[in-house]
Amino acid sequence: MLKDAIMVKRWDIVAVGNLSRNRYWGEGQDRAVRAPLCTSTLIQCGGFRLLVDPPIADRERMAAELDRRTGLRIADIDAVFVTHEHGDHWAGLAVFPEAQWVAAPAAAEAINAMGRCAKPVQAVAGRMFDLIDIVPTPGHTASHHSLRFDCEGSSIVVAGDAVMTRDFWAERRGYFNSTDPVQAADTMELLANIARAVVPGHDNWFLTGSEK
Repeated sequence: MLKDAIMVKRWDIVAVGNLSRNRYWGEGQDRAVRAPLCTSTLIQCGGFRLLVDPPIADRERMAAELDRRTGLRIADIDAVFVTHEHGDHWAGLAVFPEAQWVAAPAAAEAINAMGRCAKPVQAVAGRMFDLIDIVPTPGHTASHHSLRFDCEGSSIVVAGDAVMTRDFWAERRGYFNSTDPVQAADTMELLANIARAVVPGHDNWFLTGSEK
């Protein structure tokens, strides 16, 4: 990992995601209403640019979103972190062939076992760049991990599908395909205690009410 990182200077939402079906919009769980898209976040420091959960497989579309939201090019991304093994959260990995692809060990193993990536996703644990905590957040999947970091005096969590949307957060409810709904609720309680702002897996970011 890069050594010249001092602090996280900024973070930006590159793509705001949506669910394939949303109970809070009166939609049932039995069928998809729309194609899912996960929320993608860019974390920047002087020494690195880390993209979390790249959602768009089409190179031109992904490049256009990155440029529109950050002014950066594909080649400017140093590393891509994937929160868990569900395909909508790593659909755009191949768009970033020069970047390092990383995930927590169990998630990396699950993605690599699918045999669909041009190169392996590398396992990382603990901290990245000495700045970003890799936090176990099981419930949606057993291998799910989120990222926590400090920026401008606030604790930020890029939660992935540990938090689906702001509405799911308000009820501490996991999605219909969560492997362990009770654990998913417990994970959200954990995040409520460590985050001032949360970037959910399929919605825009929001404040938690915490003073951290």
